Amino acid sequence: MTIVSDPTSARRVTGTPKVHVTRHLLPAVEARMSELFDVTLNTQDRPLSRAELVEAMRASDVLVPTVTDRIDAAMLEEAGVRLGLIANFGAGTEHIDLAAARARKVIVTNTPGVFTDDTADLTMMLILSVPRRLGEGSRLIRDGQWTGWTPTAMLGHCIGGKQLGIVGMGRIGQAVAHRARAFGLNVVYHNRHRLPHSIESMLGVRYEADLEVLIAESDVVTLHCPAGGSTHHLINAQRLAAMKPDGYLINTARGDLIDEEALIAALTSGAIAGAGLDVFAGEPKVDPRLIALPNVITLPHLGSATIEGREHAGEKVIANIRYWADGHRPPDQVLDGWL
Repeated sequence: MTIVSDPTSARRVTGTPKVHVTRHLLPAVEARMSELFDVTLNTQDRPLSRAELVEAMRASDVLVPTVTDRIDAAMLEEAGVRLGLIANFGAGTEHIDLAAARARKVIVTNTPGVFTDDTADLTMMLILSVPRRLGEGSRLIRDGQWTGWTPTAMLGHCIGGKQLGIVGMGRIGQAVAHRARAFGLNVVYHNRHRLPHSIESMLGVRYEADLEVLIAESDVVTLHCPAGGSTHHLINAQRLAAMKPDGYLINTARGDLIDEEALIAALTSGAIAGAGLDVFAGEPKVDPRLIALPNVITLPHLGSATIEGREHAGEKVIANIRYWADGHRPPDQVLDGWL
C-alpha cells in the first residue's frame, strides 16, 4: 500500500468548518466542539435515517458518524461536493465504504487505541463470568429461585491452566492476552500474520496457524477480528461443532462474526457449554432465543462504554478535524484504500 503524497489536498475548507455529529456525545466533548466549530449536534440521540445522513453530508464539511451509521457508495455519491472529512467516532470503519470515500476524495479518520483497555477488560470479565455461570446465578436470585448453598449447586469451571484461544491479535487481542496470563490461562492465538517473536515472548503466547486446530483445542475462544467479507460468519456450524463440549465462546468484536442460528443450536443442544456476547448481528435487536438461554451472558454493546474512553474518543475526533481544517493530514487518517 502506498500513500498519496498529500492526502489532505482532497478538499480544503476556509473559515470555521461546518460539522454535523450524528449521535449525542458526552457534554464536555460537545461543548468543546461548539467552541471550535459551526456544529450541529444530535441532542435527542436519535439514529439518523439514510436520507438524513445524506442531507447532513451535503450541508457539512465534516461528518462525525458512529458505528451504527452505515455510509455506502450510493450515499456518498448523493452527498455533493462540500463534504471533505468523515471523522468517525470509534475505531471500526467497516460501516463506511472507504473505497467510495477515496474515489470522492473524502478523507476518513477514526479513533484507534482509545477503547483497547476498556474492551479487553470487558472481555476478561466475560471469560471469567461465563464458565463460572454468573449470568445463571444472577437470574436465580433475581427470579427468587435460589434455595441456598449446597455442595453441588451451580458448579462451573475454573479457568486456571485452561487454554484461551484468541482469534485476531491486534491491540485488543494483545491486551486480552496480557490480562489472561495473570489468571493462569495458557494463551494461543490465530492471526492473519504472525506477531514478532519478541511480542510473543513478552505476552507469553503461542501462535497457531490453523484456526481449526485452535478452535478444537481451546477451552475458551474469544473473537477480536474486524468485520468484513472474509470474517462474516467466521464461527459457523462446522466450527462450533469442532469446539469442546465444555468450551465457551466470547464475542466483544462484531456480531456478524458468528452465525447466530448455528450458535443457538449449539448452545441449545449442549454442543458447547456457554457464550458471552456483547455484540449481535441485528443490533439493537437481539434474538430472544439467545436472551432466554441460561448459559449465555448478553450485554448491550458495552465494550467501549466508559466515561474516560468516550471522552478520549471525542478528543481524538476534535484533533482530527482541527488538523484537517488547518490543511494538515489528520493523525488518525484511515489509509486503507488510498492509492
